[in-house]
Amino acid sequence: MDSAIETATRLASRQWQAAFNAGDAAGCASCYEETAVMVAEPFGTYTGRAEIQAFWEKLIADGFKDVNYVDPKLEVLDDRSACLSSGWTMNNARGVITKELWVLQEDGRALLREDHFAATA
Repeated sequence: MDSAIETATRLASRQWQAAFNAGDAAGCASCYEETAVMVAEPFGTYTGRAEIQAFWEKLIADGFKDVNYVDPKLEVLDDRSACLSSGWTMNNARGVITKELWVLQEDGRALLREDHFAATA
């Protein structure tokens, strides 16, 4: 049976993917902590929910959609945090997630504190 952090992380990751695939940048951003850091290679580093939302808004507006995680791996770090890594594909890009650090919040949800990924094509 999954631990609370595993269950919350799997749910939150699915919610992020569903928001992206629905073209909902605000929904994507809501999966991050207020002061989260996202490192998106080669695009740059984005700090805080507003900057992160603006990144996803532009990407969605540019026609990117249909994200799919390929062979995701979830590592529980402790009872409050887990790290997800995965390959990913979209309609016109692909890449790798090297680190999604999900942290269990007081309300039982997991939110992203760090998001490190790279587009490779």
